[in-house]
Amino acid sequence: MKYGINKATLVGNVGDTPKINEKNGEILLASFPFATSETYKDKNGEEVTATQWHRIKVWNKRASVIRDYVKKGDSLYIEGKIVNNNWDDKDGSKHYSTEIECDNFLFLRSKRPEEKEVS
Repeated sequence: MKYGINKATLVGNVGDTPKINEKNGEILLASFPFATSETYKDKNGEEVTATQWHRIKVWNKRASVIRDYVKKGDSLYIEGKIVNNNWDDKDGSKHYSTEIECDNFLFLRSKRPEEKEVS
């Protein structure tokens, strides 16, 4: 097959305050943990919620929006691609990580007028 699709679509919540990397006053990268959950009934009829954690990376102009408006607990719709990384540490141990490189996101809840930003 000549062509492929690498697309991830997630709906969930920001797990922690986004970390921002800047260079020369310019935002290059925002990264944060992101939780998605599904609820189902087990064989005994008990409701079970399973949560998956994802690493999200957002680059350049979108990263500045993340810095200015996204905080822990916010609900987002995220589109991006899956990126697998591997490396060897100084002891020679292999490490692996999977991340979502976000190319589009939407806020799923707008702020009400009575809500105030906390600095």
